[in-house]
Amino acid sequence: MIPREDLRACREAIRHGSLSFFAASRLLPASVRDPAIALYAFCRMADDNVDLHSAKVDAVLKLRDRLDLVYLGRPMNAAADRAFASIVDSFDLPRQLPDALLEGFAWDAEERRYRTLSDVRSYSARVASSVGAMMTILMGVRRRDAMARACDLGVAMQLTNIARDIGEDARERRLYLPLDWFDEADIDPEEFLHSPRASDAIRAMAKKLVREANRLFIRSEAGIASLPRSARPGIFAARFIYAGIGGRIARLKFDSVKKRAHTTTAQKMGWLGQSILRAGATMVMPQSAVIYAKPLPEVEFLVDAAAHDSPPTRSDTLIAVLAQLEQRRVGEREAAISRA
Repeated sequence: MIPREDLRACREAIRHGSLSFFAASRLLPASVRDPAIALYAFCRMADDNVDLHSAKVDAVLKLRDRLDLVYLGRPMNAAADRAFASIVDSFDLPRQLPDALLEGFAWDAEERRYRTLSDVRSYSARVASSVGAMMTILMGVRRRDAMARACDLGVAMQLTNIARDIGEDARERRLYLPLDWFDEADIDPEEFLHSPRASDAIRAMAKKLVREANRLFIRSEAGIASLPRSARPGIFAARFIYAGIGGRIARLKFDSVKKRAHTTTAQKMGWLGQSILRAGATMVMPQSAVIYAKPLPEVEFLVDAAAHDSPPTRSDTLIAVLAQLEQRRVGEREAAISRA
C-alpha cells in the first residue's frame, strides 16, 4: 500500500521527532503500525513546518495546498505526502479530519489566545483529536462512541503537552492557558510572557490542566475495548506514556516554567508492559458503560466527520481563517515591497 522507501523515510522522521509515539507504535500490529507511521509522519512534518517556520502564515497556506494535492490524488513529491495520499485513498479518510488539523495550525499562525478551558479543548480537538480520529479509522473502526473516546484521548494528550510546555511556550510568546484563569489570579498575561515564572497561580493552572487530562485519560480507556485486539496494547501505551508525563509534572510540583518534564526509557518500557497487561484484561472484563458517554462538545464535529454524518466540505470556520491569513500574507508582502 505504501511504497517501501516512503515508509522507511516516515519511520525515520518519527523515530527522531516523536519518541513517545514511536515507543507506543511498537505494540501495534504491522497492518496498523505502517499506516499510522505514515499518518504521524505527515502530521509531524506539518507541525514542524508551521512551528519552526518564521513565516507561519506562508507555512499554513502551503500546507493547505499540499492537502489539496493529496486529495486530488497528485501529492507533492515528498515521502510524507505520498505515504499520506496512500492512506487517504486506502482508508477513505474524510477530508474534514486533516482539515481540522490545518485549522489548528492556522490558529497558531494567527497567534490566537484562548479565553476558556473549552476554547483550549477546541484547539486540542483540532491539533490532537483529529489525529486520534484518523488513527481510529486506520484500525477499521468508525463507531461514534469509540470515536468519541479516541477524541477524549487526543484532548488529554494535548492538555498534557500544554501543561508540560508552559515555560517553553512563554519564552516563544505562545500562550495556551485560558485567559479566564489569568483574570481569576489577577495576573497580566503579557507580564507573564515578558518574564515567565512559576508562581503559585501558574503552578495551579498546570495542575488544573493535568487533572482535566487525567479525567479524559480515564474516560478514553472505555473506547479501547472497541478496537481490534491486536491494536489495544499500542493505544494503552500512548495513554500510559502521556499520563506518565503528567505524573512527572506533578512530581516537579507543577513547575513547568523552569523545568520541562521528561520520562526515561525505563519508564516507557514499564508502561509498555503495563499496556500489554491492560489490553489482555479488556478481553475478559465487561464493556464499561463510559463508552456511551456523550462526546465532548468541542470534538463532536470530528465524530460526525469520521462517521460520515457531515457533508465532506471545508468548514466555514476554516474557510474564514484561511481567508484572513491570505489577506495577512498580501499585507506582509506589500509592506515588504514598500520597505524595499
